[in-house]
Amino acid sequence: MRRRDKKPLLSILLGTGLYLLDPLRDLLADQIDALSDRAKDVLDRASGRARKVSRATTVEDRSGIGSTAALFLGVGVGVALGLLFAPASGNQIRHNVADTFQEFGGRIRTRVSGEPHGTETTPAERL
Repeated sequence: MRRRDKKPLLSILLGTGLYLLDPLRDLLADQIDALSDRAKDVLDRASGRARKVSRATTVEDRSGIGSTAALFLGVGVGVALGLLFAPASGNQIRHNVADTFQEFGGRIRTRVSGEPHGTETTPAERL
């Protein structure tokens, strides 16, 4: 007889527990949906970045090449306009450009040969 008394009490306790947990279940379901949506967004962004890196490494993305070509074109046009509108004569400009290139080449040769900067040697001294 005692056993029958426990079943209604257990039933009431389980019912009350489910009644109290019902709003929590809805709240948890909403939180799980929001978390799932965030995870999908993060996955979409990551896969988009991975595709972009893949295209860039396989040279399918040519925007970098186009930017580099535009840079060199801009530098070339700037140099040409600078030479055209320079206040010095053409002969003097060519002489200055040649001197600059020779100085730059001398610096490169010095660094490649391992000599300290500022102690350039002539070809006769090297022999």
